[in-house]
Amino acid sequence: MQTILNQLVYFGFLQSLLLLVIYLFSPRKRRHINGYMAFLILTLFIGLAGKVLYSAGVWDQNFRLISLSEISALLFGPTLYLFSRSVLERKSYSHEDLLHYVPALFYCGFVLFYFVLPSDTTISERIVTGELMRAIYTCHAIGLIVNVGYWILSYQIFSTFHKQVQNELSYVLQTRFMVNFLWVVGGCLLIWVTFLIISFIGAEMLERKARPYIWIVLTLIILFITYYSMISPQVLRIAENVVSQKYKQSKLSISDLERLKKELDQLMIDKKPYLNHKLLKAELAEMLGVSNPELARLLNENIGMNFFEYVNYYRVKEFVNLAQSSRAEQLTFFGLAQEAGFNSKTTFNKSFKQLMGTSPSAYFKQHQSLS
Repeated sequence: MQTILNQLVYFGFLQSLLLLVIYLFSPRKRRHINGYMAFLILTLFIGLAGKVLYSAGVWDQNFRLISLSEISALLFGPTLYLFSRSVLERKSYSHEDLLHYVPALFYCGFVLFYFVLPSDTTISERIVTGELMRAIYTCHAIGLIVNVGYWILSYQIFSTFHKQVQNELSYVLQTRFMVNFLWVVGGCLLIWVTFLIISFIGAEMLERKARPYIWIVLTLIILFITYYSMISPQVLRIAENVVSQKYKQSKLSISDLERLKKELDQLMIDKKPYLNHKLLKAELAEMLGVSNPELARLLNENIGMNFFEYVNYYRVKEFVNLAQSSRAEQLTFFGLAQEAGFNSKTTFNKSFKQLMGTSPSAYFKQHQSLS
């Protein structure tokens, strides 16, 4: 098992080195690598360097090399958070971002002065008294608290982004890549937390043996994402079509909103803008002759739906009409749904069930039995 772990360490180390070289010396490839992801690879490279040197027998396999690899522990969480923010909120680097690395700076200082610089005699005394192990587990606990905290912040950014999308777009963005990334990282952190808790009740060796594999998994995930983002840059551009607009109170009166509601309903019936698979709220607002925030107020206050729900409501109605026409003999349910404006089978099924209370097939079977 140790041989497999060493091979994974070497692989991760060499791949992170390769990606850093590409980032430094290939301007064309650099455009496709997120800057925070590049820094995350650098922190992984630093962490893996200590493990590689230790496994290679450098410095007689002195444990201080492993201690050096722990320097990167508190760099992971903040970088994950800033990476998520840059992808989902399109926020570029600012000097204030460096504040997120202050805990990591203190942590690195502690690791250096407590584990690396002391003499062998001092380290041996700490081992005998148990002080060293208590310090190690304290460091692991602090590292987990920081990384889990930043993971939660990253997921909150995604959740907020998802809600914003539903107020701006009538279709589902391909965010599965980012979702899977966050969930896998969260899963690794959860496993690590579990093992650390178990270690406190007398199973120290289990946590010590499992921890390196957890970090290797995280390393391979980061390397995969970086490679994939170079091959398919669009996976990290999911926020490009989202127009960020702050909701602000418009000057429309209650009577204006009632009038606009009737006009909007008539517009949806006459011009059927929902047939556009990628209809934006800004486009519908322009067709109605109001601003984006005014349309948001109309939908939220007078209609009681967000933009995503409102447009898909009309798409479901269009689908039902098509399913009862001669087009139903030529197309499948999803084919009809696409003609009604849906571009995702999952979105279609979910929207239909929310509106009709059942699946499309069950709905039409029920109506056929009644007729």
